[in-house]
Amino acid sequence: MPVPAPARRPTARLAALALLALAPTLAPARAAAPPAASPSASTADLPGSRIVAVVNGDVISSGDVDNRTRLFALSTGMPLSPAVLDRLKPHITRQLIDERLRMQEVQRRKIVIHDQQIAAAIRDVAERNRMSYEALRAKLSSDGVSMRTLIDQVRTQLGWTQVIRDQLAERGTITEADVAAQQRIMEQQVGKPEYRVGEIFIPVDDPQNTAEAQRFAETVITELRAGAPFPVVAAQFSQSQTALEGGELGWVQVNQLDPAVSRLVTEMPVGAISNPVKVPGGFSIVTLQGKREFGRDIATMLTIRQTFLPFTSPLNPQAPTDQQRAALEKARSLSASIHSCEQMEQAAQANGSSRPADPGPIRLEAVNPPQFRQILATLPFDKASQPLVAPDGIAVLIVCTRETRNTATFSKEDIQRQLLGERVELLARQLQRDLRRQANIDLRASGA
Repeated sequence: MPVPAPARRPTARLAALALLALAPTLAPARAAAPPAASPSASTADLPGSRIVAVVNGDVISSGDVDNRTRLFALSTGMPLSPAVLDRLKPHITRQLIDERLRMQEVQRRKIVIHDQQIAAAIRDVAERNRMSYEALRAKLSSDGVSMRTLIDQVRTQLGWTQVIRDQLAERGTITEADVAAQQRIMEQQVGKPEYRVGEIFIPVDDPQNTAEAQRFAETVITELRAGAPFPVVAAQFSQSQTALEGGELGWVQVNQLDPAVSRLVTEMPVGAISNPVKVPGGFSIVTLQGKREFGRDIATMLTIRQTFLPFTSPLNPQAPTDQQRAALEKARSLSASIHSCEQMEQAAQANGSSRPADPGPIRLEAVNPPQFRQILATLPFDKASQPLVAPDGIAVLIVCTRETRNTATFSKEDIQRQLLGERVELLARQLQRDLRRQANIDLRASGA
């Protein structure tokens, strides 16, 4: 669990809605808006469902727990065994208790989460998985997950975010003096080691639950080491506000971390997943994503534009379909005729490209495989690439800019975002502890 830290690089907010396995890069065009979400309802009245907890009079049923457990299995994309899922359920129950407390606070403050907000959030979930809303609903249904499970989780996340925003009020204002003070601190740190760290924080609200929390952490670690995506697991189970960024702490120095965590990150290889680390308030699971010197990170950054022509079925190189042959001819024509980024954007729009024409900034050194990196490094600015064939379609791209720069610098906006994030994290944990302390929670032994 981090202590307040200097500004880190901003990351894409994926975790609040990354409830399914994320598409590796680019999302499709927007799906139609889903139907309006109806108010949350318990599944306690479903056949065979039983009460596992009562939170200030609100029931959490075994059906609620089972649905969230199946959603976790679906989101990791891994075939979790019944024994593993059973070990997850006690912690999932406690997580649902915390979410119910948050939703009750949302309702107490008369915060309204409109159907349009939930619809937009679920559209984002579908888009990140290259699905329409209808396909997402069908996927959840086929895996035995109630659509209401996703709706309720999104509703709570949106409402809790508004609660924290309202609670911050004037404290959420980052002044010029705050930014200047942080900049002076950062100037003194140039050249010192820093580490890019991801975290899943598992709280221990009662010392009697320590062993259970550690067992849950160990189960999660097993799945992470077997290949479950860290950002998706963090989105589902981390009780830190960094869950909203897939557990991303960003670039930090050892003195910004809990001592137990800082000792680990200096010894871990990049890509490693730690064992459970005891920190104040619970356990942390840590992954090391990178190392560098603070203020010094020279990289070649690119911007590109692309057109992607999808296949209607997976490619068999030995027996391509007529549609795949036609897509290849179209790609060859685009490659020969396009000589600017503007033309590529127009081609993407005209051909209904299923991926955005602009995928955002690309760090050349991070591109794999090496053959693709070489294409991006050497392709002239006024020349489109040859068709790049993948199992699901063909891409043609053009490089718009290519520059070498220090990516470890921080803008005023970066610093403001980081300082605000620290205040949000502290407030969210304090408020959650207060809600638990004041609550009347009846946790049934059969549900724990």
